[in-house]
Amino acid sequence: MEDVLQETNLVLWRKAAEFDASRDFMPWALRIAQLQSMAHLQKHRRHPLLNSDLLDRIADEAIADRATADSRRQALAFCLQKIPEKHRQLVAARYEPGASVNAMAAALGKQPKAVSETLRRVRRTLLDCIERSLAAEAAG
Repeated sequence: MEDVLQETNLVLWRKAAEFDASRDFMPWALRIAQLQSMAHLQKHRRHPLLNSDLLDRIADEAIADRATADSRRQALAFCLQKIPEKHRQLVAARYEPGASVNAMAAALGKQPKAVSETLRRVRRTLLDCIERSLAAEAAG
């Protein structure tokens, strides 16, 4: 399967100039991955668990998951704007590459346990807000 992934990456790279930047990238990339997987199946028909119907279902689910992820990302962006600036900065700092609670605590002059607890509360607040936003979107 790594061969299929590598070949898909090569095809994506070769076809990058053909991509219409005004459209969503993931469906385009997933379709190429689906076609590469199907080509692999044609070459290696002896694998009993893989078939084009299964690949079609996997691709459809991946696209549906992408839509759900997009909705969650939009809800997160909305909810981040609703929390205090200092909490937004704390969350952003935690997800910086190489960041750690210990380093953040040292920079803030606080105990790591206190920083962890604040992050836990902020994440819980964000999760509750995201779930409310998604529920409202689904209802309306």
